Parts: sequence; structure tokens; C-alpha cells
Amino acid sequence: MTIPTSLLTVAVIGAGGKMGMRVSNNLDSSTHRTYFSDISTEGQRRITDAGRVITPSAEAISAADVVILAVPDIALGKISAEIVPGMKPGSILFTLDPAAAYANLLFQRDDIAYAVAHPCHPSVFLQRKTQEEVDDTFGGIAAPQDVVAALDSDDQETRQVAEGVIRSIYSPVADVHWVTVKQLAYLEPTLVEVVACMVGDLLKEALNETVHKIGVPEKAARAMLDGHIQVALAIGLHGDHVFSDACLVAMDYGRGKIIRDDWKEIFDDRELDNVLARMLQLNHIDRQANN
Repeated sequence: MTIPTSLLTVAVIGAGGKMGMRVSNNLDSSTHRTYFSDISTEGQRRITDAGRVITPSAEAISAADVVILAVPDIALGKISAEIVPGMKPGSILFTLDPAAAYANLLFQRDDIAYAVAHPCHPSVFLQRKTQEEVDDTFGGIAAPQDVVAALDSDDQETRQVAEGVIRSIYSPVADVHWVTVKQLAYLEPTLVEVVACMVGDLLKEALNETVHKIGVPEKAARAMLDGHIQVALAIGLHGDHVFSDACLVAMDYGRGKIIRDDWKEIFDDRELDNVLARMLQLNHIDRQANN
């Protein structure tokens, strides 16, 4: 691909959805020429309400250097079968989650490249400098975030093009980390959804028990929990300070009461396949040999 990375033609399929609107907002302020497509009436309304022009999918993808499928994972197989045949040779198909690529659901062509890029979201340890950065907890507006991506091509020019688009759709981006599709699948969902998001929801349940069962005033409980989450993450992940001896005893008690002894099995390939099959509503995962 010889087009400068700042002058690409990009097509967003599903541009009226949640992620579609997010990446479209950033592409609007980039130097790329962008086409916005969506088949749903509600999605088309969101596109036009944002002041954007709707382009038919066939027209958009035939002109695009990069096609972004901003659609739900469970629809990617069907939609890629409709979109990929119309893409021009040498273009790149982008998905925003690794599940469909890992499960070999995407329609295949040898003359295009396949990329997956997922945002890390702004770090809890980010030193925010403005109120806009403080308010941007999700990312893509003001607070810098990293992105983890995978690409099925070793061509450096293709990677440069892909990274340019990544930095546009998830802007502001601090760094892009390149991994394999399988590694990205272990990050999302295993590390961040199976573990981190589950723990976040567990914290909310524990807060509710503290407030409603024990009767602690909610402001007091929230103040104690919010501050100690910061301390726990700083010590556990960054090694800042150390847990006290009494805290270590309580932590061991908590592991015994809450965590199963075999929990690390979630990092076995079989379990990765199981969770992704559930998420994609499949009977089983047909993994690619090279992921």
C-alpha cells in the first residue's frame, strides 16, 4: 500500500453503533477520507444526527484502503462474508475485538490483510492533567490510552498503515503493542473480562452487602473502598509499598473463601475456547492454526 498513512480512505461499517460512533467521532477529526455505513434505521439516524453522510456499504468498501467492522462479535461472520468480497486488493479489514478472528469466523481472502485492535482504556495510574482527561474514563476523547493489536501480515508498510488507523480511531494513543491474535484473545476476554471486570463487579456486590446488610453509611463505605482499591492496585501491580502482615493474613482468608483452587485453568486453551464459544454463541471454536 503506497498511500500516505495520513491520507487513507476508511469505511466504517456499523458506524451508527456504540463503537461505530466512537471511532467515527475520531475519524471525523483525522485527515482520512471516511465513509460511514449502517443498515439499521436507528444507526442511520445517529449518523445523520452527528452531521455525517451515509454511504451505501458496497460503495464505501470498494473505495476503502481500510474497512472497519464496528459490529457485534456474533455478527462478524455473516457481515464479513458480505463485505470482504467487495474490498479492493491490498486493503485491510479491521475488527475491534479478537474473538471472531481467533475463532476463524471471518471470511478469508489471500489478497487483503486482517487486523484486530482493542483499546486498553486510560490506565488507573494515568497522571491526568486536565478535567477533560479526568472525565474521560473510557478513552478516545482526551485521556491517553494504549492499544493492543494483531496483524496477519509481516509487511512493515501494512503494519504502518494499520498503526496509523489505530492511532486515529482510538486517539489519543500513547503506544500500540503488537501481539498475536491468540495473545490478544487471552488479554480480552480472559485477563480483563473474565478476571478484572468480574472482580470489579464483585467489588460492587461486596459494597452493597456492606451498606445494605451491615448498615454502614454508603458514603463511608465508598470512601474506604475507593481509596483501598487504589492502594491494593498500587501494591499488587506496581510494588509500591507492601501489604501489612495482618493484611496478608486477611488476603489468604479471602482467597480460601472466594477463589477456587483451580482458577488458573482459565489460562488453558480449552478454557479460552469455552468462554469465546459462549460469547459468540457457538457450539465450539474452530481455531486457526497460526493464531
